[in-house]
Parts: sequence; structure tokens; C-alpha cells
Amino acid sequence: MAGSQCQKRGDYKTSADIERLIQQKLNELCRLGIKPGLERINLLLQALGNPHQNLKAVHIAGTNGKGSTALIIAGVLTAAGYRTGRYSSPHVHSYCERFEIDDRAISPGQLHVYLEKVLKAARSLNSGDFPSEFEILTAIAFLFFQEEGVDIAILETGMGGSYDATTAASPCLCVITGVDYDHTAYLGDSLPQIAANKAGIIKPGIPVVVGPMDEAARRVIEAWAGVMHSPVVPYSQAAVTPGERKDLSGQLINIEVGTHSIQAIWFSLPGLFQLRNLACAMTALSELEKMSFIITDEYIKSALGKLHTKGRLEMLSQDPLIICDVAHNRQAAQALKTALSELLPGREGVLLVGMVDDKDARGVLQILGPGCRYCVVTRPAGHRSRHWQRCAEVWQELFPDIPCRLEEDIETAVDLSRLLLSDQSYLLVTGSFYVIDKARQYMVGKPE
Repeated sequence: MAGSQCQKRGDYKTSADIERLIQQKLNELCRLGIKPGLERINLLLQALGNPHQNLKAVHIAGTNGKGSTALIIAGVLTAAGYRTGRYSSPHVHSYCERFEIDDRAISPGQLHVYLEKVLKAARSLNSGDFPSEFEILTAIAFLFFQEEGVDIAILETGMGGSYDATTAASPCLCVITGVDYDHTAYLGDSLPQIAANKAGIIKPGIPVVVGPMDEAARRVIEAWAGVMHSPVVPYSQAAVTPGERKDLSGQLINIEVGTHSIQAIWFSLPGLFQLRNLACAMTALSELEKMSFIITDEYIKSALGKLHTKGRLEMLSQDPLIICDVAHNRQAAQALKTALSELLPGREGVLLVGMVDDKDARGVLQILGPGCRYCVVTRPAGHRSRHWQRCAEVWQELFPDIPCRLEEDIETAVDLSRLLLSDQSYLLVTGSFYVIDKARQYMVGKPE
């Protein structure tokens, strides 16, 4: 058995030990990489007793924004008293982050128990095509939420929609937050192709909330919704308007949607792009109200004031000012740049960036580079960063007059970047979850 070299569960004394065991088993027993298709996940779920079939769920796809949209929906439902599961990906530090109930992550010990259950079911299939890591994790989410008796689960796709493992769910509501270029090797190299893949989450007769996107992409989604006889619910940007205060800790906003009219409330996620995500989430919550979910203004106020998301316009330090953001495509980079220009006008940045090989480094750097006084390129952890220096080559082509340094070790790169800061500049760490993970742990520590 591939996992026979692992230590026994009893030999592991701390949460960190258990997390290392989880990582070891996933590496040994799962075929790493992206494996589109629904056959493996359906067989695995059948072996587990089909825990997904009676799970009420909101299914969310989208190139950008799905994480924050899911966080907001889950936060409001939890505040309203519903036992709410949330399955997200990827994680910043720990696999446990992917599985939450009422804003509390699964414990490493619990996750290990569920991992063993799912791996046992996977081995029982006697298939030569073992489930992928993401399929194993998705099965864990379904089983965890079903056994814990959640009232509703908020599920994010991992990639695309049509062949994503989460598409095995039977949702009561679908949400597509937006469409942009990402994972083009798997989803297609045009926005209509990518939109067609994301539209694959739409189920017959189930309403779908559609967020801001290119008109050609929107037409593809609306056409497929028509084939599926699924009502299309366009998000309303007018549902959320900015108030008078905004900074890196959040912003005052006004909400006008459905039966809700709430003025000057605090929303703890900064940046204009989060207003679009909030508008999408509020539109989805209005649809859930039509399904007998009870959501009051007070529940909304309570939830929106205490949301936090790691690695998304996150301030790690005020003095010196250090911000991290996982932006790794053009749309996310543009949202980040707009937010920084709005919240830190006139201030120069030092850019610490690392991008994996299959991402659009040129597109991201073209957006984030202007206004930077220095760039430090580092290597993201993992096997997908063999050509990490390419990022520095692209920078020098785009900005030959702005200095750029290479430092493969992320911690050393953080130290170097700090030394390059002036009194009025800020450090932006970005480009990859893999960079944010290591840099964030080094600067603020890994939460227990």
C-alpha cells in the first residue's frame, strides 16, 4: 500500500504533525495535478453512500471573486442562525482552511479521520485511475458537511465548472461571479470558451446569479441557462454603493436590495472590487430568501463587519506597510491596482512577486509595475515554478529603468524587500498562493 511508510496516527502529537501526515498521504496516494472529469468523483461518492445527494448547497464558479462571494454568503447565513458549511480552494497555509462550518475550520485530527474514510472508499474501487487530490478533498467536504448536519453548504469550484468535482452537487442556487483568462490550457483560450465551461455548473431549473463579465461571456452563460430552463438573475451593482470612509481595514457602504435598505454600515473587506463581490453575494442571498431563508438587516450588519480573508488585499503590517494579495491573472491584478491607487494615492511600492510557469506574468506585471520603485522576484514553492526567473526577464523588458533583483528563497526575498522600503513606500507581496503562504508565515506566523 502506498501509504504504508507513514507513521501511525498515534505517533503524531501536535496539529502540525497531523497536517504533515495529511500532506504525506495526499502526495503518496493521490495522482497530483489537474484531472478534469466527473466519473471518478461520482464513483467515489457512490462508495461513500452518496453524501452529496441530500445536501442543500449554493454552487459558485468564477475566475475571480468566488472566494469572497462565498465568504460573504456563508457569513450572513451563519449570522442568521443557519449551520453553514463552506468548501473553498486553494488554501493559504493549511488544508483545514478549505473546510469550515460556521466560520470554524475543521481540526487537523478531524480532517485526518475523514481523509482515512475517503481513501478507504477510493481503494475499494480497485480502479487503475485513482482519484485526484481535489476529488479526494471534495469528497471529504461532502461527507463532512453531511455527517455534521449543515443546513446549507457553500461550495466553490476548483477550476471551471463542467468537469469540476464540485459539480457532482445538487445545488438550490448557482452563482457565476465573473469570467476572465485563467487555466486556459484546460478551459479554452477565449472568454466564450471559458464561460461555456463555467456554465457547466448550471442545473436544470435551478436559478443562476450572473456577476459582472464580458458581454460575449454573458451571452454564452445565458444561452446555456436557457437550454437548462434555469432562470438567470443578473447581479445588481446598484445594490451596493460606497460610503464616505474607506481604508485598508474596510469601508462604509450602503445596501439597497430586495427588502433590505441599510445605510452607512461597516464592511470589513477593503477595495472597490469587493463591492462587486458583495453585490453578487447580496443578489444570491435575496434568491435564498425566496426559498424561505430568513435574513434580516441585523444579520447582514453583524456578518459584514467581521469578515476576513487571507491573502486578498490583506494588511500584514502597518509600520512598515506590508500588503499581500494572491492576484495571479490580469483581472485580479487590475482590481488590486485600482484598490491600491484608491487607498494609497501617490505612494510608491516595492513589489515582491513570484508566479508559477503557466500564469500570465506579462499581463500581471504590466498592470502592477507602474508606480513601483523596485521589484524582487522570488520562486513560488512547488513543481510548477521551474522557470520562475522568467518573471524577472519580463519585468526588465517592460520596465528597464526600474531595478529588479532575483532571490529564490522566499524568506530572504522578504528581508531584501523590506530593506528596499522608504518611509513612504509600501511592500506588496503577490503573484501566487505559494508565495503568500511562505511569506505570510514568515512575517506573521502560521495560525494555530
